[in-house]
This record gives sequence, structure tokens and C-alpha cells, in this order.
Amino acid sequence: MGKARILILGGTTEARALAAALGSRADLDIVLSLAGRTADPAPQPVPVRSGGFGGAEGLARYLREEAIGLLIDATHPFAARISANAAEAAAQCDVTAFALRRPAWVPVEGDDWLSVHSVSQAIAALGAKPLRVFLATGRQEAHQANAASQHHYWVRSVDPVEPLLTVPHVSYIHSRGPFRLADELDMLQKHQIEVVVTKNSGGEATYAKIEAARLLGIKVIMIERAEAAGLPVVETVEAALGRIDHFASSLMKRGV
Repeated sequence: MGKARILILGGTTEARALAAALGSRADLDIVLSLAGRTADPAPQPVPVRSGGFGGAEGLARYLREEAIGLLIDATHPFAARISANAAEAAAQCDVTAFALRRPAWVPVEGDDWLSVHSVSQAIAALGAKPLRVFLATGRQEAHQANAASQHHYWVRSVDPVEPLLTVPHVSYIHSRGPFRLADELDMLQKHQIEVVVTKNSGGEATYAKIEAARLLGIKVIMIERAEAAGLPVVETVEAALGRIDHFASSLMKRGV
């Protein structure tokens, strides 16, 4: 009986944790796919495929050619296009698939959130008065800030923002999470940040900025997630492992 072949669409902390939990299993053949957008990705515990597939059709072709039996979408909660492609490709190939999606953050007492649905809406919501803004939306959409050049932006990303923003007042912070509360408090205070703009990514790795904003009484403009693509969703690595065990045991029973 051959190994069960599993493709994990990754790039998140959860994807790496899932791969680490599966890497030593003799009954599974794991491939972790990364988009290739990060110049220096963290080491991974299983074989890695880097780069795009060429849309849903390309992903479906890969699933067929590599005889993938289970597809796991563990991409970022805002990687809507990749998730839609995964759902379409799995349906085309009749491949078992599910999404591992960390729960969204929810406001708690003391939070001052304004919820919007896009980065452009978040920038518009800053208003006309010049503000000191911590922009934590990732580098790919940071250029939306060019539409409101009156503000002073501190832009944090793993890799450099390219092209640079055209606004007159901008500073760049290059760092990779997880981030500690003490460091986030220090950063927000040092730069006298008045508003935080971020995506509702969920998870613990980047939550410290939300907690720091709460403690300092800073408004957060929160970009909420779009409706998820049509795959069953689990919210934890443990739940994903349970689904994988069920999948592997069903293959064994069928003698595949």
C-alpha cells in the first residue's frame, strides 16, 4: 500500500505546525507549498514546493499529476484568491479538501475598533486630519496609503515594501513575528502612534499590537475578512490532525 499524498498550501504559523506534526509519519507523503513571496522564508519540517500553480486549472493539474489524495488550505485568512482556487481545483479533481483557518479576533472590553472591509476603506477612514499611523497590513497593499498623504505612516512588513510609498512622511519597520507585548507597547509609544490599521488575521503571533493598542487607548481600524471559500473549515491544528487521521485510516480500510 502506498503512502497517502497530502498537499498543504501554507505560509502560516499553523501550516508550519501542521507540517511539523506530520513530518515524521511513515504513512504520509507531505508536500508544503509556499507562494514564494517572502525572500527568506523560515525553515520548514517537510519538503517544500515554492511558487504559484497558475490558478485553479494549474493547481488541479498538479493534484492529478502528483496523485494528491488530500488538499489542505492553510494559507493566510486574507489569501482569498488562493483559497478560491483550492476549492475549485479540489472540486474539479474530486480530491478531499479542507481549510485550516485560525479564528478571527473579536473585540473585548477596552478595545476601540472601527471595522472596515478593505485596506482602501481603512485609509479613507483615517479622515482628513493628519495622524501618526501604524500600518500593519502587509507590504502588498501598503501602497493604498498613497491616497492619504497627509498622514505619517510607520509601515511594518517582513520584506521591504516595493515600490516605496510616495507619501512624504513614512518610516519602514522590517521584522517578523511573533511579537511581544512589551515590544509593541514600546514601539507604539516611541512613535506616538495615534491609530493602528491592521487586518483581522487572528492567531497569537501578531495579537500583541491589538493588546498594546487597548492598553494605550489607541483606536484600531480593523479590516475584516471576506466570506471564506467553499471548503469545510477547522480552526486548530489538532482538529486538522483529526481529519487527517480519518482520511489516512479510510485509505487503509480501502487498501489504497
